[in-house]
Amino acid sequence: MPAKKTAIKRKSKSIPQDVKGLKKVKVFHKSHGKEPGQVLVLGQGDVGQLGQGEDVMQRKKPSLVSLPEKIVQVTAGGMHTVCLSDTGNVYTFGCNDEGALGRDLTLGSEMVPGKVALDERVVQVSAGDSHTAALTDDGSVYIWGNFRDNNGVIGLLEGLKPSTVPVKVPLMEPVMKIASGNDHLVLLTVDGNLYSSGTGEQGQLGRVPEVFSDRGARRGLEWLLVPQLVPVKGKVHFIDAFCGAYFTFAVSKDGDIYGFGLNNYHQLGLDDIKPHFFPIKLERFKRLTDSWMEFSGGQHHTVCLDAEGQVYSLGRAEYGRLGLGKEAEETSEPRLVKGMEAVSSVECGVAVSFAVTREGSLYAWGMGTNLQLGTGEEDDEWSPVKITGKQLENRAVLMASSGGQHTVILTKDDQES
Repeated sequence: MPAKKTAIKRKSKSIPQDVKGLKKVKVFHKSHGKEPGQVLVLGQGDVGQLGQGEDVMQRKKPSLVSLPEKIVQVTAGGMHTVCLSDTGNVYTFGCNDEGALGRDLTLGSEMVPGKVALDERVVQVSAGDSHTAALTDDGSVYIWGNFRDNNGVIGLLEGLKPSTVPVKVPLMEPVMKIASGNDHLVLLTVDGNLYSSGTGEQGQLGRVPEVFSDRGARRGLEWLLVPQLVPVKGKVHFIDAFCGAYFTFAVSKDGDIYGFGLNNYHQLGLDDIKPHFFPIKLERFKRLTDSWMEFSGGQHHTVCLDAEGQVYSLGRAEYGRLGLGKEAEETSEPRLVKGMEAVSSVECGVAVSFAVTREGSLYAWGMGTNLQLGTGEEDDEWSPVKITGKQLENRAVLMASSGGQHTVILTKDDQES
């Protein structure tokens, strides 16, 4: 049974009632999409997450999606897909059971891309199991859908109240990057602060003690759902943030890596297997390099990228998700993934991993059950394999994102061919 919600007195500092005071800026972050391209999809699509209509339930190889505009970012939720156009419009398709598409639907329209009604220009999108978020060019954030915990629906910004249309997140600081886990959202502000909202059962919010993690206990659900500051000891200025399914990484201006959330397979790089409910400095990463560029987390594993273009993995090893070969075992130590040219970005699905190279190739490894790896087969891959296909001929891959059963790829025409 859901915990009984207790009324709490709102304080304007943590739960602002009016965000008109938000200072006007044009936000920028290196994660914002820049190069326009075409969208390819593969994997399972029984609820429309491939965006190719009611007759297409799976794709073994990358297949082109028809969209009315050029796309600069793609992201896969659990069973839905989000695309951001070069003009700042958001298109969605797939499962809409809890409003994750953010738009009005007619019968079958969830199976093909449709535009979300947002008047502002969007510069970045993120998605989880049942929610989608959009960051606008002035640092505002909109969210739609629903967060869930182990007992079911918890709501979005208000307890037990999902939203099928975009609603503005109340925050007095302009945001420059957003990141989504399965059921939590992290917001990085221009001033270098970190805010979080959503489910906190595994510590993924970084600000809710374990005693309050079950629906906020006596504080109520709104304490979880309305974004609030993640506390860090000392003066720390964050420049980047990344989410796994149930955990979060943040990078400071000084190059320190902080993590919090689920660590049951050492996916945070810590030797224990307990959840961490507040940020902890992860010294193990700093010992390897001062220049970590990206982190991406699946359900129980992490893949990370350094400035040299080298990929490392840690956490759970089953099904090949670490890319370290068949003899690989669960590890808290980031280990080098071999067999690829220099990499520009990394991405994880539930039990799969991807790497986009600087030359525009895409490598995949991990569980093959849902045809997400693009090999055309359902076999697991224990080391990186290059994804090929007719639609990838004469195209360079810009980015990739993986959901529960599908993968979405952004490509551009290869100018050298």
